[in-house]
Amino acid sequence: MAGVSIKNLTRRTLAPRFAYDAVAASVLPGWDISLAFVGPKKAQELNELLRKKSYVPNVLSYIAGSKNGEIIICLEEARRQASSYRMSEQEFVLYLFIHGLLHLKGWAHGVTMEKCERTLVAKFAASAAHPLPNVTTHRNRNRHRHVPGKTGRRRGGSR
Repeated sequence: MAGVSIKNLTRRTLAPRFAYDAVAASVLPGWDISLAFVGPKKAQELNELLRKKSYVPNVLSYIAGSKNGEIIICLEEARRQASSYRMSEQEFVLYLFIHGLLHLKGWAHGVTMEKCERTLVAKFAASAAHPLPNVTTHRNRNRHRHVPGKTGRRRGGSR
């Protein structure tokens, strides 16, 4: 079954919540994606193992079989870098997830990839920002409601 399985392997950080399944389905339909959130130590270890690089990456992605992929995001590194990309931390994590998906799709860095990333981040970050349906967002919804007093009549006057 295609979809995204998520594991948060960090001790303190809560992973941002998005419709990762919907994002993955729009970029790589029919793929099984494993998304792991890790700390800097584990991210660096994996970067050395997989890419022979010694720095802490913000995202790693690799194909793990036919229509199976793994995306690893270092939340601490993402938090640190988000402002330099002029994004909130949550938007940047979404951006990194999309970035990893596009690499799994076989795309290389370039103008086309950046344009696609911007479009997808705008689409899915905007949908995540909308309130859930059937949820009242108006704080004063009962402001003009007249509650009866002890006598059964409205309080506050003799209308």
